[in-house]
Amino acid sequence: MHTPIPVIDIFAGPGGLGEGFSSFKSKDGEPIFKIKLSIEKEYIEHQTLELRAFYRQFTEREVPPGYYEYLKGNINREELFKMYPMEVANAKREAWQAELGRADRDVVRSRIKEALNGAIYWLLIGGPPCQAYSLAGRSRIIGEDKRKYETDPRHFLYKEYLQILADHQPPVFVMENVKGLLSATLKQQKIFELILRDLQNPSGVADNKFGRGLSYKLFTISRKRKGNSTSTSPEDFIVRSEDYGIPQARHRIIILGVRSDIYKLDPGILEKTTKQVSIDDVIGDLPRVRSGLSKEADSAERWRDAVKSIAEAKWITQLDQSLRQAIISATRKVGASLTRGNSFLTSDFTPNVYREWYSDCALNGICNHETRMHMREDLHRYFFAAVFARKNGRSPTLDEFPEELLPNHRNVQEAVNGSKFNDRFRVQIRGKPATTVVSHISKDGHYYIHYDPSQCRSLTVREAARLQTFPDNYFFEGNRTQQYHQVGNAVPPLLANKIAEIVYNVFESSK
Repeated sequence: MHTPIPVIDIFAGPGGLGEGFSSFKSKDGEPIFKIKLSIEKEYIEHQTLELRAFYRQFTEREVPPGYYEYLKGNINREELFKMYPMEVANAKREAWQAELGRADRDVVRSRIKEALNGAIYWLLIGGPPCQAYSLAGRSRIIGEDKRKYETDPRHFLYKEYLQILADHQPPVFVMENVKGLLSATLKQQKIFELILRDLQNPSGVADNKFGRGLSYKLFTISRKRKGNSTSTSPEDFIVRSEDYGIPQARHRIIILGVRSDIYKLDPGILEKTTKQVSIDDVIGDLPRVRSGLSKEADSAERWRDAVKSIAEAKWITQLDQSLRQAIISATRKVGASLTRGNSFLTSDFTPNVYREWYSDCALNGICNHETRMHMREDLHRYFFAAVFARKNGRSPTLDEFPEELLPNHRNVQEAVNGSKFNDRFRVQIRGKPATTVVSHISKDGHYYIHYDPSQCRSLTVREAARLQTFPDNYFFEGNRTQQYHQVGNAVPPLLANKIAEIVYNVFESSK
């Protein structure tokens, strides 16, 4: 078998899954897998994919200075691309903006066939959009209109995955989706059971123009099958990322499919780490930055004064003496020397022990590390929550907030009484993996409060990207909201990198 093994990445998002496979190397440092085509419908995500495809045209030691000048904002994208026309042409062939389900299937077939260029051993990766399967998305859509939920076209986008399986018969595929898929039903039928059945025999479901009917064996990568058993529980497909060195409690479904005619041995499983990686392990070395003041003039001094004034706020009198003193003490450590960061922040910071995965010595700084602006009321809530979490080792629930800090929302009393959204303001706890980074981080930072009260803010895009294990030189295009959205929707590249080793061993065992 020749390496690198071609990879087709569909529903690619900003490229987390593809990045993990692309970065998997042989013992002599050569790439094992190579993305030949990534398909994504969203314009901004496609822009991010295309830029990363350009980056991968070079070896790590030969990435041109122009790339870093672009990340620093010294040149624009057009100027960068003009410098390297051949590499840009290759990147544009690799990253294709198209919407599966709407794009002409014959065109999709043609693009994939052209990208594979006759390769026999290759890999299909990706996962259909998950909003209709996620618990939050399902609740929102059903709340609006149950009929709308049952007719949501995102239920059936996995059939585009089936179509590519049927058309091109990849020897191996990896499919990713949200944990909520396990409980999702459509017309009283469990969607996950339907998907598993269809993935085993895609030619029997998809538009089978070519008359081929090869089947697939499906495997989990988190739990071995017992003895001679061929049965697998749906829950076995759940991968709990924090068990495998990812600094985030992200639980996702991963399905590994092996074409029956090449199957010889059951694939291996992910190796659990002895110690979980915490949030401060991976963001604690980043430059300290402050939030901005929203709906009023902002400056470092005004922000400092706003935070320090918390020590004199009436609501702290409602707290027990120990917590009140902890808050007053924490305000004394707030200074006016912090900046709000920037789209690129030049810094001589010393990376932590995870340098090999995240860092790029040629970068000389951090990109996408700029804070949001927060209203004074939220500064008070964030500061209280961060100090509470530092003292108690957990984030406070709304019923533990002083009454004056409760938000003026319609259903806040229900939350205080213990119903949904009682954790509306959630601190990420130092010493523990973060909670799941999801696309909602693009809406507000209330679920992603930094554990350090002296910074009094929500996480930056780069901090969220670190939790998702994107390398520091992975640049997210678009405005800050769009960047957050991309990061929240991605597969952690480091997890994908670990999956890549399992997949490579499948190819090796099939010889």
